[in-house]
Amino acid sequence: MTIRKSSSLKSSLKELDRTIIVLAFARFADALGNSILIILLPLYIASSPPPNSTWSDAALVSVVVAAYGLINIILQPIFGTVIDRIRFRKPLIMIGLVIMAGGTLAFSFAESYTSLLVIRLVQGIGVSLTVPASLTLISSATVRESRGQAMGFYSTLRLVGFALGPLVGGYLHVNFGFNVSFYVGAGTIFLGLIMVQIWVKETPNHVADSTESRSSFFDRDIWNVSILSLGAAMFVMACAYSMMGTLENEFNARLQQTALGFGIASSALTFSRLLVQTPLGQLSDRIGRKPLIIAGLILMAPATVLLGLAGTTLHLTGARMLQGVTSAAIAAPALAMVGDLSTENNAGRQMSIATTGFFLGIAIGPLIAGYFSSYFFELPFFLVGFLLLLGAMLVYWKVPRIENSLA
Repeated sequence: MTIRKSSSLKSSLKELDRTIIVLAFARFADALGNSILIILLPLYIASSPPPNSTWSDAALVSVVVAAYGLINIILQPIFGTVIDRIRFRKPLIMIGLVIMAGGTLAFSFAESYTSLLVIRLVQGIGVSLTVPASLTLISSATVRESRGQAMGFYSTLRLVGFALGPLVGGYLHVNFGFNVSFYVGAGTIFLGLIMVQIWVKETPNHVADSTESRSSFFDRDIWNVSILSLGAAMFVMACAYSMMGTLENEFNARLQQTALGFGIASSALTFSRLLVQTPLGQLSDRIGRKPLIIAGLILMAPATVLLGLAGTTLHLTGARMLQGVTSAAIAAPALAMVGDLSTENNAGRQMSIATTGFFLGIAIGPLIAGYFSSYFFELPFFLVGFLLLLGAMLVYWKVPRIENSLA
């Protein structure tokens, strides 16, 4: 396998910086709109459960949350192939944002559990277009020596949106109800769309017409054990922090807290992560990605176990903060390393392996929480803590350490 050549260091830094900054702020806007649903959906489902259902609220929520991740798992590899075949990534980003915003607005018209499920599936289609296209565009607009910093900045702005979303959602729900919350969520995603349209200037993908770029996602050339291992690391990380949303009602009852209290605890992960995400991305440019990824996976295991053992809202918030710091050591360095290892004609598909792993975790984590918590509440947190340690061992054995020139 050949390492993809870096873009010329003589490229216009002003243009590259603007592309990264605008994509990051656009991701902030759509993350804010989308993460409002973290608070709203469990409450919305609990307020109007399907008739004649014997399922618990947690199980019903887990299905809706998992559907969002599962559609991403199916479609991201397909859209990764499309990205490698066409000359431009920006149109895919914009189409995805339109779908996401429309889906959020549609929740205000939903009248049944089935319609909620369908709308969440539609939103998943939008995300599966936007995420790999954005990451591939950022990867192509950076060099290896600064890619960790760029991915860290992008992830930081996304995290700011995800941090504010549950707080905004909790406040809007308490004071204005569901519909206003959905309108605000859709409006912020449309804002991200406008930013991309006005300010993102894309350089055409010069390899789009090559024979190699016409191959499918299942070509053996793109399957690299190191990239697959990084996808596995993204998977277990996403499992660890996606479980909590499914168990909102159970946490509120156990800790005697309101939706706002849960929103504060949920957002603690994102606030702590955004404080360290960019510095850790920069650090990965200097010392290498692999040590940070392994350390993050190992330390995230006890942080995840502490979620299940939390006895107060303060304890829950502290455990989420620890999860945030450790996930910062995994996410941006892992995405940057996939960019380092990807070959230039297959970047979209290979990047989609990492993002598919992430969304697989987003889908499976809630199912693990909904199913295993029925045995005893702490069980899913112990189980995923063990998976995090296995993920660290896999990265240690299968991912090479690439030294940057800045190291």
